[in-house]
Amino acid sequence: MGKYFGTDGFRGEAGVTLTSEHAYKTGRYLGWYYGEGGRHRVRVVIGKDTRRSSYMFEYAIVAGLTASGADVYMLHVTTTPSVSYVVAQDDFDCGVMISASHNPYTDNGIKLINRRGEKMDDETTEKIEAYLDGDMKKAGLTTPDIPYAKGAELGEIVDYASGRNRYIGYLISLSRYSFKPFRVGLDCANGSAWMIARNVFEALGAKVFAINASPDGLNINRGAGSTHIEALTRHVRENGLDIGFAFDGDADRCIAVDEHGDVVNGDHILYVLGTILKQNGELTNNTVVTTVMSNLGLYRALTAAGIDYVQTTVGDRFIYENMAATGNCIGGEQSGHIILGKYATTGDGILTAIKVMEAVIGSKQPLSKLAEPVKMLPQLTVSVRVADKAAVRGNAAVQAALKKAAETLGDSGRVLLRESGTEPVVRVMAEAETEAACRSIVDGVAAVIRAEGLAQD
Repeated sequence: MGKYFGTDGFRGEAGVTLTSEHAYKTGRYLGWYYGEGGRHRVRVVIGKDTRRSSYMFEYAIVAGLTASGADVYMLHVTTTPSVSYVVAQDDFDCGVMISASHNPYTDNGIKLINRRGEKMDDETTEKIEAYLDGDMKKAGLTTPDIPYAKGAELGEIVDYASGRNRYIGYLISLSRYSFKPFRVGLDCANGSAWMIARNVFEALGAKVFAINASPDGLNINRGAGSTHIEALTRHVRENGLDIGFAFDGDADRCIAVDEHGDVVNGDHILYVLGTILKQNGELTNNTVVTTVMSNLGLYRALTAAGIDYVQTTVGDRFIYENMAATGNCIGGEQSGHIILGKYATTGDGILTAIKVMEAVIGSKQPLSKLAEPVKMLPQLTVSVRVADKAAVRGNAAVQAALKKAAETLGDSGRVLLRESGTEPVVRVMAEAETEAACRSIVDGVAAVIRAEGLAQD
């Protein structure tokens, strides 16, 4: 993780740790970097979520890009996966998404996407960071600053709502079935999915019951969406719906709710879609890609179904890297980031929802039945704010506590210490047969971190 850019872009409190100056200079650098010193006319596509600060950051980045001679194509309010789709399909040099995903409205972020629709590589973001800090040599500059474009070299701005509309058409084209007569609940998190998800599901024939689809700039993710799934579970139960889907702020996540109003998380979805792919002879390498945070219940169910799995570091970026290197076709996280390699290069919540609907319709079984083999073990995670994440990882007492906890759990559970990719925290996670056992493990390890003087909370 770099100084500014983590595993999911440059994220922070708007106007505090992430400012319009950061955005402007990021745009300046991207326009110059991809322009190869003026030898290439750069084309960049940009989208944003519904936060009030997204407009400020969008215009700041656009100003920086055009000042460096790049042409900017604006998708306006849209989803992160739509930006990835448009970048790759329409041969842009790169893409930018203004969003802090599932974070509260006070935060925002800058997500950078390469010409293949993938998350930007570390080498490029490290150069941007160097430019933000004024290290021109490390940024690859031989001048005191990036020269401004002049005259006809200045970039222009193009309304590109047509790109977003073609993405919507693409999603609609992916379903093999009509969604009639399903009654579908959608929790749009007052975010990027607020129009797109409804349009897609209604076009496919579903009777849509949407909630949290009235963004005002301040209510994104507030008691809504995939991180507050209780709103959708209540909505499904109260309205007697057949199924429900909740998205996060930029709609790259999806958590489902079955016909009983019970939660079907990302691990369940991996199992449901993985087994369907296997049945259809489409599960490449007979393997599902997971992260170290996936539940033991998923692994037991996959094994029983004769499906192999691999684990990566937490983050959909690392899942995709494994898939790109091995040809594995499906991967994801318990949080609802699901990547379906045949259709997308990143997690796409609406795409995931479409494929879950296909599984239900094609199998002629309710979602509860499809997800039933995954028996989730109690899982508990405690976050500890620290000054130096590496110091925690290398601390002998902490490692001894982790080893002792693992020995105590044996084959009945596991314990994991991981560093956040976006925050100055470490997370202690435990799985066990009971919630009490989980609590004992995570509290014990967290206590050692604090006793060693490594915590800041």
